Amino acid sequence: MVTVTEQMVQDYQRDGVVLVKGLWADWVETLREGIARNMAEPGPYAAENLKPGEGGRFFDDYCNWNRIPEFERVIRESEVAGVAAKLMQSRRVQLFHDHVLVKEPGTSKPTPWHQDGPYYFVQGQQTVSFWSPLDPVREASLRCVAGSHRWEKEVLPTRWLAETSFYPDSDRYMPVPDPDAEGMSIREWQMEPGDAVAFNYRTLHGARGNETAQRRRAFSLRLVGDDAVYVERPGRTSPPFPGHDMQPGQQLRSDWFPVLRG
Repeated sequence: MVTVTEQMVQDYQRDGVVLVKGLWADWVETLREGIARNMAEPGPYAAENLKPGEGGRFFDDYCNWNRIPEFERVIRESEVAGVAAKLMQSRRVQLFHDHVLVKEPGTSKPTPWHQDGPYYFVQGQQTVSFWSPLDPVREASLRCVAGSHRWEKEVLPTRWLAETSFYPDSDRYMPVPDPDAEGMSIREWQMEPGDAVAFNYRTLHGARGNETAQRRRAFSLRLVGDDAVYVERPGRTSPPFPGHDMQPGQQLRSDWFPVLRG
C-alpha cells in the first residue's frame, strides 16, 4: 500500500508539490519495458530536444497509453488513482495523458522552468502530475517552486527546442522567472526508482541536465479531478487532441479521457 498521510495532503494543497515514496515501486520493470517500447516505436508527438552540437540525447513523447500496454496496466492497475484522489481532495479522477522523458548520459541541457497548465486546455485547481524516475536520482533532478500553483498569473509557455513563445497573445501570461536568482522556495529530492513527485499543473518546475554516467528515464502521468474543465487557449495546445469537440466549461470527454475513479 502506498502511504498518503494527512500531512502530505496539507503540503500538497499548500505547496502544490509533494514527494510520494514508492508510488510505482512494484511497477518499475513494467514502466521500463513500456519506455523501451515507446522509444523503439515513437508516437506522432515524439521529439528530440537538443540542438546540433549539444551533447547527449533528450527524448520525450506523450499520449501513448492506449497503444503501449505496459503504460495502460500501470494506469489502471496501480494505486495511482487513489493517491491522486487524496492529494487533489477529489472524488473523481480522470486520465489526461502520459508523458515519457529520457535524458541519456552526458545530456547537460536542463528542462526549462515552466508550468504545465498553460500548455493544456484544462482549467481547475484539482489537478496532479506524477513524475517518477526509473533510475536512481542521487542529485535531485525535478525541481518545483512551492506555492507557485497559486500565483495570480500563469507563466508564458515556451517551446523547449526553439525557445520561442507558445502563444502569440502573451499579455495574459507572466514572463518565465528565474527561481534560483529570485530566491524562490524550491522543493527537490533524491529519489529511488518508482518514487514520484506529485505536483499541480500550475506548479512552476524544471529539471537539471543529466551529467551522470547513467541514463535517466522518467514516466509522468497527468490526472484531473472534480473541478477540471475544458478551457480555450490563445493557440494550439500541447497536447492538441485534434477533433475533441469540447466546449469551454465542459468536463473532459470520458471516452477520450477515461474516468479512473469516482
